[in-house]
Amino acid sequence: MSVKECGHHKDRRRKIFRRIFAGILVFLFIVLLTILIIWLVLKPSKPSFILQDATVYTFNASTPNILTSNFQVTLSSRNPNDKIGIYYDRLDAYATYRNQQITLRVALPPTYQDHKEVNVWSPYVFGNNVPVAPYNSVALSQDQNNGAVLILLKIDGRVRWRVGAFISGRYHIHVKCPAYITFGNRNTGVYVGNAVKYQLVQRCSVSV
Repeated sequence: MSVKECGHHKDRRRKIFRRIFAGILVFLFIVLLTILIIWLVLKPSKPSFILQDATVYTFNASTPNILTSNFQVTLSSRNPNDKIGIYYDRLDAYATYRNQQITLRVALPPTYQDHKEVNVWSPYVFGNNVPVAPYNSVALSQDQNNGAVLILLKIDGRVRWRVGAFISGRYHIHVKCPAYITFGNRNTGVYVGNAVKYQLVQRCSVSV
């Protein structure tokens, strides 16, 4: 009798475990299906960024392989969603030339962006005596002689989405904004004291 009873208890435990496991799977399926339906109904869109202007205070590459630069940029971000808010938890702005970082990272103030709202930042990005890779140094000299240098303003950070009381986990955001700086006879900027201001209104690429 004891052997039969022991086998009966084992079968009963297996049935209980199977029911619990099946219940967990059904619960997870319902949760994921609900999230998917909400996502499809809301149709979230990533924010759009525009580089409005850039004021160049210093851009000196006269010393071989050494670059000193100082910019102030005006950058706007718009939330295109009707029902989704965006938390910008951390954003770092910096400038690059031919995939090489030429300024320090500057932290932008964290903020919450409501539906259809626009935020504007005007950070200073700068780098003093930054060593430039030899092949980039040659290309930079050629670009300066040609009268135009393409700088990429980049923004890296993390964002969260808000729908009502629900707040998502953090997602990485990467923004790239091209800025053409012209020199000499091709200069398209406006002198503001010792600086040159360029009206760019350049749309940026955004990936989340």
